[in-house]
Amino acid sequence: METNKEEMKEETQQPEEQKEEVHEESSQPVNEQEDEMIRTKKELKATIEKLEAERDEMKDKFIRKVAEFDNFKRRTEQEQQSLFRYAGEHLAVKILPVVDDLERSLLHADDTTDIKTFVQGVQMIHDKFVKTLSDQGINKMQTVGTAFDVAFHDALMQMPSDEVPPHTIMQEVLPGYLYKDKVIRHAQVIVSAESEAPADTQAEGNKE
Repeated sequence: METNKEEMKEETQQPEEQKEEVHEESSQPVNEQEDEMIRTKKELKATIEKLEAERDEMKDKFIRKVAEFDNFKRRTEQEQQSLFRYAGEHLAVKILPVVDDLERSLLHADDTTDIKTFVQGVQMIHDKFVKTLSDQGINKMQTVGTAFDVAFHDALMQMPSDEVPPHTIMQEVLPGYLYKDKVIRHAQVIVSAESEAPADTQAEGNKE
């Protein structure tokens, strides 16, 4: 009887041990899945933190670049305004010595007894002034004897002439000037016209 009881005990214990083994086997994959999820979450978190850091860095760089561009734009606008405002400064500096010479000549004009010397001095100042203008690209037009051109000349009147072809500039009333290749003042001129034929010549022509 005792032997039967022990056998029955062993039989009842075996299913329980089998259950424990099955439970352990089934819980092992669950633990692995949880570990995998934890690792994935950590990796995602690290990736997000890295991207956020890169975003903040790019944002900071962008803000600095915008500030640098605004400063550059403001500085460029100021330089352009200054350039336009003081565009004639260089020419003014070149002209001042000529003004000084004129003032010195006028200062001693009343004490001058030699008119010829005084005129020569004024001529020298004039030549110096013309050269100063030429050095800056401002030159006087050469008009007399050239063909009339509306792009450079203003005709005040026409004068019949047999000496030059029609539409030739015979006289310059007011000189014209060029700044480099641009007309800054048209020359005022008198232009030749076809001369009228004498009355007797016209009559002979009619008779023929």
